[in-house]
Amino acid sequence: MTDDILLPYQQAWIKDTAAVKVWEKSRRIGASYVEALASVLEAAKSKEARGQSTYYLSYSKEMTQQFAKDSAFWAKHINAAASEVEEVALKDEDKDITVYRIRFASGFEIWGLPSTARSLRSKQGRVIIDEAAFVDDMNELIKAAMALQMWGGCVRILSTHNGDDNPFNELVKEVREGKKNYSLHRTTFDEALEQGLYKRICLVKSEAWSAEKQEQWREEIIGDYGDGADEELFCISTRAGTRYFPSALLESVSDPGAAVIRKSCEDGFTFEKEEKRVKEFDKWLKREVRDILLAHENPVYIGEDFARSGDLTSIFFDEEMPDGRLLTFLVIELRNVPFSQQWQVIKYVMETLPNLGSAAFDSRGNGQMIAELAAQEWPGFVYQVMITTKWYAENFPGLKGAMEDNTTTIPDDPFIRDDFRVVGLKAGIPCVLERSGGPRERRHGDGAIGKLMAFYAHKEDDAKGYQPMTYEAVETENRYRGKKDLWDD
Repeated sequence: MTDDILLPYQQAWIKDTAAVKVWEKSRRIGASYVEALASVLEAAKSKEARGQSTYYLSYSKEMTQQFAKDSAFWAKHINAAASEVEEVALKDEDKDITVYRIRFASGFEIWGLPSTARSLRSKQGRVIIDEAAFVDDMNELIKAAMALQMWGGCVRILSTHNGDDNPFNELVKEVREGKKNYSLHRTTFDEALEQGLYKRICLVKSEAWSAEKQEQWREEIIGDYGDGADEELFCISTRAGTRYFPSALLESVSDPGAAVIRKSCEDGFTFEKEEKRVKEFDKWLKREVRDILLAHENPVYIGEDFARSGDLTSIFFDEEMPDGRLLTFLVIELRNVPFSQQWQVIKYVMETLPNLGSAAFDSRGNGQMIAELAAQEWPGFVYQVMITTKWYAENFPGLKGAMEDNTTTIPDDPFIRDDFRVVGLKAGIPCVLERSGGPRERRHGDGAIGKLMAFYAHKEDDAKGYQPMTYEAVETENRYRGKKDLWDD
């Protein structure tokens, strides 16, 4: 009924039925507007259909008035039987305060209230905290709002940013790190434009849309916000520094017991006979890697960042301990190694591990071949990851949070720590900003990405909630039994 007039990010928000939703957003994209629609849809339901009243709180009386007007508009649009917006004077300590109310034939109501925790006393239903970063005591307000969940209520928290140390920014980080089991949405000004915001504005104003007009309008809006555009429009909180992983944090999670095994090849090795290449790597794997793999019987999660030349392939092996910690026990680094031998390494380690959890592979560019082969060989156990800035934004915070909680580790290796040190914030999103190392051993955050891949594989398996699979081995005829292994010494 309303999908034809809502933009994609508005549709995604209204269709999300999570008990607690957080929207990290740009201004002027219609977030409060679509939440007004959600409030009307709930208030218009009967008690039998589990309708609910809504309580809207914001730091600004003008915003509260606008929300009430938007709600009245939506009520008329969907033909919901409702009163006009009423202004109600309530006694609050030693003064009267003005609140706003819309009553529905269902018996439910929409209220616009001042942003204080006591406003929610004895209330039941939905709570909206709009521009949460600007209210006086967001934490106390959220605490009061959460109490309404006990009887089926829900909480919606929307805001632009207001500083790196603001409680709203801390809340967003906690959700990204998995410390809060809330639903998180993020919409920047440019994302809203890409999904049709200015086209909708032109439609409402009966003006013709063009790409040139949209770009001009975009520049005007950015100019209006000046130095505040990053926070107000692009979901970037003002911060003290750009380095994402502090040195003290990296040192605190560095494990001297984790092995780092490196293998590099000369350029001419690529053109050696296949038999020679396979035999050399088979011997190396059996000598350097096999015993380490066999010593770890808990579920192991593999993360791979691929490179063929220049940078290096980094393969992390993280063991899930009985207490839930995810500890790196081995990293394999491959430099200038042919594709076929990289695949040989992957096959060997995945076949040798006593208990493979799952694996995540860098599926960009040339890495797609290895990732696809692995997915074909181990269907259901392999994630092919096309890394994007959105993927970084969704996963780096969780890894950092695990480090801060001391529930994951990295090797005590200066090169790998350097890989984490070149991760910084760009447009508010953690990503690899620069290279490290010298001309012959240059790196590009490879270890940080390998670790993030392993962390991602573990997180995705947790999200599945699958039970371990068991099997009974059945002996079958083997036509090779009794023949000498071609590569045995």
